[in-house]
Amino acid sequence: MSQHEQFWSERFRNAGDDYLFGTAPSRFLALHAFLLGEGSTALSVADGEGRNSVWLAEQGLQVSALEISPVAVEKARKLAAGRGVFVDFQVADLLTWDWPASAYDLVLGVFIQFTGPVERAHIFAGMARALKPGGRLLLHGYTPKQLEYGTGGPKEVENLYTQELLRQAFSGLGLEIEELREYEVELQEGVAHRGPSALIDLVARKPR
Repeated sequence: MSQHEQFWSERFRNAGDDYLFGTAPSRFLALHAFLLGEGSTALSVADGEGRNSVWLAEQGLQVSALEISPVAVEKARKLAAGRGVFVDFQVADLLTWDWPASAYDLVLGVFIQFTGPVERAHIFAGMARALKPGGRLLLHGYTPKQLEYGTGGPKEVENLYTQELLRQAFSGLGLEIEELREYEVELQEGVAHRGPSALIDLVARKPR
């Protein structure tokens, strides 16, 4: 068991029957529902306990989800069963997973800031690779100002996103940036993301 897997499995296990980040989709994802096409394919990266992948499946998408913690995946399967939808849940390490080429209409990453710059570049490249031409990448996370709030997210500043960091990363991977913004809002997403938060959203598209 890797250190990363152990850390997250302990967090999800300690939450008991509760869902660490709640069972409702990320506010960011729900606000971008207009981008979803019924019947299209989606990949939710570092999906946790399933709140985002299950909601995508409820919108009529064919959804796959990657998560390193078997504890989280077990809870995610329970959530999907309770909602009457199917998600292809896979226990996988994003750093060693074999990212497919041009496989998904949508690739989603919500609060996946658990790696430093080198590993992050590998994950971003894999996410871009997995997109079909014309597909969209949705990424949501914290900015460095989040360290002042301490209401969730990593404590390492190098793991946090700035507009310039994301613009360089995804433009460099050949994606067209459609939305990139920083803002602050009060989050109420489970017990782990609660309170004033400094956030950043990215929507980027792979050219056809």
